[in-house]
Amino acid sequence: MTRHAEFDQARKQGIAKSGRFLVVSTISNKELHRHKAGIIITKKIGNAVTRNRLRRRIHNILAKHIDEIDTTQGKRYLVTILRWRAPQASSHELEQDWLNQASKLGLLKATHI
Repeated sequence: MTRHAEFDQARKQGIAKSGRFLVVSTISNKELHRHKAGIIITKKIGNAVTRNRLRRRIHNILAKHIDEIDTTQGKRYLVTILRWRAPQASSHELEQDWLNQASKLGLLKATHI
């Protein structure tokens, strides 16, 4: 995702679940050809090195689990917002938190749950 309108639509019109380290927001769109994902990290989280490290971790999580997202209602916009606790989390903790929020939102196929 690159457009502000896409982020805004997913955050305001979609549904969201928050965890300890991140918030996942989503909205389905039947016109999309593939899932679109975006990451929001504020400067309050840390310096550029910290923010880029977290961004790479979330990219890896999304790449690993993007095929497990249910497409029965169409492709989705996915927005992951990192919270202030995220720099203290390990990659495994971030992945577990993302998976927990995705399953609460009903994003994952039944085989994964």
